[in-house]
Amino acid sequence: MNEEISQRSSKVVEGVGGAYARTLYRSVGAIDSDFKKPLIAVANSWNEIVPGHYHLREMAQHIKNAIWAAGGRPMEFNTIAACDGAAQGRGMHYILPMRDIIAASVELMLQAHSFDGVVMVASCDKIIPGMLMAAARCDLPTIFFTGGTMLPRRDIDRTYVACDVKEAIGRYNSGEIDEQELNRIESIICASVGACSMMGTANTMACVAEALGLSLPSCATMLAVDAARVHLARYTGERIVQLIQEGLTANQIITQKSIENALRVCLALGGSSNALLHLLAIAHDAGTKLTLNDFDALSRETPLLAKFKPASQFNLLDFHETGGVPALMKELQSLLHCDVLTVTGHTLKENLAEAKVLRPEVIHSLDNPLAPEGGIAVLYGNLAPKGAIVKQSGISEKMLVHSGPAKVFESEEEVRDHLKSKQVNRGDVLVIRYEGPKGGPGMRELSIPAAMLVGMELGDSVAMVTDGRYSGATRGPCIGHVCPEAAEGGPVALIQDGDIIHIDIPNRKLSVGLSDEELKRRKANWRPPKPKIQNGFMALYSKIVGDANAGTVLA
Repeated sequence: MNEEISQRSSKVVEGVGGAYARTLYRSVGAIDSDFKKPLIAVANSWNEIVPGHYHLREMAQHIKNAIWAAGGRPMEFNTIAACDGAAQGRGMHYILPMRDIIAASVELMLQAHSFDGVVMVASCDKIIPGMLMAAARCDLPTIFFTGGTMLPRRDIDRTYVACDVKEAIGRYNSGEIDEQELNRIESIICASVGACSMMGTANTMACVAEALGLSLPSCATMLAVDAARVHLARYTGERIVQLIQEGLTANQIITQKSIENALRVCLALGGSSNALLHLLAIAHDAGTKLTLNDFDALSRETPLLAKFKPASQFNLLDFHETGGVPALMKELQSLLHCDVLTVTGHTLKENLAEAKVLRPEVIHSLDNPLAPEGGIAVLYGNLAPKGAIVKQSGISEKMLVHSGPAKVFESEEEVRDHLKSKQVNRGDVLVIRYEGPKGGPGMRELSIPAAMLVGMELGDSVAMVTDGRYSGATRGPCIGHVCPEAAEGGPVALIQDGDIIHIDIPNRKLSVGLSDEELKRRKANWRPPKPKIQNGFMALYSKIVGDANAGTVLA
């Protein structure tokens, strides 16, 4: 057993000096023999707000029972978690900043109580990456138990998942369906607890955790309501005790090689563009180097092997039934670092020995990919000198290269109102600014405007460009993370209605048809607007958050 790890909790509770800690722990049920057992945190994001978290209290109990049986002493604590979908609109200001609060809250609890190891019980968009950041900072024996996916709703003539309601809003606005049908769709879509059964940020980050080697195989894609998830919870509880005995810590697993593996998996399955923000932050906390250029270089040489809702008809249950993350990694094996360690105690190569693709129409082979490049592209140009991000796997071929006049909006609300008014012209480029990390503040996710655009059947003729974010479930020509952001005087702050925006995704270009001299002239006359939120944590966040191209880490 690793000596330093094994002594963390014992140093707190042993001898005369440990009497104070022991008496406090006795008040919550500890007995003498417990103080000889490794103290294991169960960091849980359970609450009654988020479908992906609603069942995690029960899952944590199975994990704790298995820890007790294996000779450990589990102690559970909670962290905050919000639902990105329910927080759309003004509430979205507060979502991305939660990632860093979650990371800090888990880090501080683990260090304050000298835990010997931790099981991270998490689902959804900002919680998994926040806990991954905490895992990298603390470098304890760590295993993730992600909560699994929502059951898709099989309707009369199609299968629905949560993101379909956003496009239904667009269909309603365009007159394709009436209010009664919209209400029917809304009422049936979410068929169970679990993370929404699409390749949004929630499931992308669960796949990232598994691809990093930090959760047991198939954890990411298994249904939340599958009985096998209870078995997986118990195996997870057993395994954390063994990890402590073996001294296998998080940063022996989170390495440059495993991060590259996770990134390739994200690219090969058409994962969320938000994963770039999170992987940059995780790499930062793990002390490894990662840049946007690394993402783009890997994307150019990683074929797209799978696409899921809303970019295709397949959902996460389809992904699991074909073999999930292990099957995808088996197809990618020749491109991966297979000597990396995982929480199973085995290398990735050993873990993949029995993996195979059961439905080749869901996961394609390397010699028959859906596209020769990965799902995400990094764009540069005079509109985005420090980069911008697009999920190219969700874009019609017609829009991979596009030029059109800018229509400029100063917020998400403005572009929503514009879409509702049906005044959008084919060929337009909708520019939404002051939604970046500082200017938003909080880098809101513009998933509803993006879905409305597609629902209005404009996804093959109108583009959107923003310094904010898009949902991992976004499809259509939506370019986000434009950097520098408008609040810092980036070129996106200088665009005027009618300026011609040029988008060339194959050549990784995003530019505006203005000379350097004209941009300088406009910059000289630019003044930053008053901050939208001027009190509380968000006022502090806007002052200390870093750029999107570096992961929006806090300075």
